Amino acid sequence: MTDVARSVPVVQPGEFVFAAAHLDHPHIYGMAEGLVSAGATLEWVYDRDPAKVAAFVERFPQARVARSEEEILADPRVALVASAGVTSERAATGLRVMEAGKDYFVDKAPLTTLEQLAAVREATARTGQKYAVYYSERIHVEAAVLAGKLIDEGAIGRVLHFTGMGPHRIGDPAKRPSWFFERETFGGIICDIGSHNFEQMLYYCGATDAEILSSAIANHHHPEYPTFEDFGEAHIVMNNGATGYTRVDWFTPDGLGTWGDGRAFIIGTEGYIELRKFINVATEKRGEHVFLVNDEGEQHIQASGKVGFPFFGELIMDCLQRTETAMTQAHALKAAELSVRAQVQARRVG
Repeated sequence: MTDVARSVPVVQPGEFVFAAAHLDHPHIYGMAEGLVSAGATLEWVYDRDPAKVAAFVERFPQARVARSEEEILADPRVALVASAGVTSERAATGLRVMEAGKDYFVDKAPLTTLEQLAAVREATARTGQKYAVYYSERIHVEAAVLAGKLIDEGAIGRVLHFTGMGPHRIGDPAKRPSWFFERETFGGIICDIGSHNFEQMLYYCGATDAEILSSAIANHHHPEYPTFEDFGEAHIVMNNGATGYTRVDWFTPDGLGTWGDGRAFIIGTEGYIELRKFINVATEKRGEHVFLVNDEGEQHIQASGKVGFPFFGELIMDCLQRTETAMTQAHALKAAELSVRAQVQARRVG
């Protein structure tokens, strides 16, 4: 986290209380840290695994350990529940949270099937509660936040195309939970890590819907996990004429200085932006690099400490004021829908 992110709490202690429940993915730490940095009060934590709870409390000692999810949902002070459970279980958790009259902040991918999507849309409309999504590769990366500001300022004109690449390092498979390798539970590679890029396609291109032109999945190198997918790609056309492409994989080599060389290329009518989010290969270990080229010339901007992470403060205020500044509900769920549709219709190759 940057000093900028820590310097702008939007509420006083106790004014916005949240809980963390279901800690299966480590993204829960970034979700909680973002909210706490924006002034939220972390009151509770719950997981079925005591080891996960102990690790979380070591990082966030202010959190009280709940005996059950129900104990959290029964606390009238809790306004929002942050959750990073098993991917296929996230929608069901969200439905319980919203039925209890609380907003829900879930790790990506927020759901794994179109049936879950329909249930979530019905519940958000009926209850009025929020089903917010942690699309971290845009909202929790300063280079990505800065790119949005540059586009809003007209730095590259009208955006025509977005390419997003999301390589990840798998590490030692034996240290991964079994659900990570089962298609039914992790949702498929395009649904899972590809969801980051569908959200970015819509956001940077200013679109509200899209058609999947093509998609493909493969298990090239992990035959011991027959339903796992280590490669995926998709190509879309959006309802404003812009196009997008994403490639995601689990082939980051051990020699890279971070978990994945996440990059994005955004092409506009008057220039282009490249994001090197997590590393500048063979040049600089830290990430947050923005390369801007337009009629005024070439710029390399180191975004660390420049813009912070406004999403978290905006989400808190959205929950308190019932607004949609951080991210609209329609946008969050449309990105999820596109990732699921691309996954469902993907051609298996290899």
